[in-house]
Amino acid sequence: MSSHPAHSPSKTTAYVPSNSVFKEDIFRGKVLFCTGGGTGICQKMVEAVMRHGASAFIFGRRENVLHLAASALSTDTLQRCSYAAGDVRSVESLEKAVAKCIAEFGRIDFVISGAAGNFLCPIDQLSSNAFKSVVEIDLLGTYNTVKATLPHIKASQGSFISVSATLHYYGTPLQAHVSSAKAGVDALSQALAVEFGPHGIRSNVIAPGLIGDTEGFTRLSTPESQKTILKNIPLRRFGTRGDIANATVFLFSPAASYITGTILICDGGEHHTRTPASFGDSDPTKQDLNKTKKPSSKL
Repeated sequence: MSSHPAHSPSKTTAYVPSNSVFKEDIFRGKVLFCTGGGTGICQKMVEAVMRHGASAFIFGRRENVLHLAASALSTDTLQRCSYAAGDVRSVESLEKAVAKCIAEFGRIDFVISGAAGNFLCPIDQLSSNAFKSVVEIDLLGTYNTVKATLPHIKASQGSFISVSATLHYYGTPLQAHVSSAKAGVDALSQALAVEFGPHGIRSNVIAPGLIGDTEGFTRLSTPESQKTILKNIPLRRFGTRGDIANATVFLFSPAASYITGTILICDGGEHHTRTPASFGDSDPTKQDLNKTKKPSSKL
């Protein structure tokens, strides 16, 4: 019988840094291009790849945030990190960023499509513009990133990772916009894997569950809903940004050389157990949703 209480995670499920498993130089000489890499989960993904020897180029909308992130990433990892500001909804903006990346680093080996937007809203209150904005950022943004970087990934026989979610595996209230966008991201990644596998290119998806050390976790959930959801996670803990970073290192590494067209779900098993009751309200459309929007959000 296990000595661990039923409500506590086993020590074997706790997060450990990737450099305790993988060699620190496995990505030496490689270059990562990442959208959304200035904050949150994607910044941690970039950091992990850099800690294994890669240089990085991050892309996002806020130049001041990117400047600070690139400086911190370089200082923390002792690797080079550059950036460009722009909008993933504009393929021209991405093409300029990719050109800058090539001018500075000479190649691109890995691509992370991570730019995203989210808020809670019932369908009857969701404007067409808000729905369109999320789909354009998440899905069109991923497509534009692939289009802009694909010639260079073909040259390096590199690898794509798209950041998705688990919301669309079942009907998730208040998330129709994001669920629709992420379902498209999954389909796009799989088509990319099949079309360009013969060129030596791999394409996979990482689908995070609830990641506790993020701004979105705090904004989109309440202490009450967190308690309910935690009971439904078989590993009995919320994920961390480091968990997603570890999955990134694995999928980009030679250890995953025969893995493509796959969705790697990182949610502690929650997608097997979630029910409508997980959301803690018999009528989710009656929730106060004002606090779930970022103060600066235009959606």
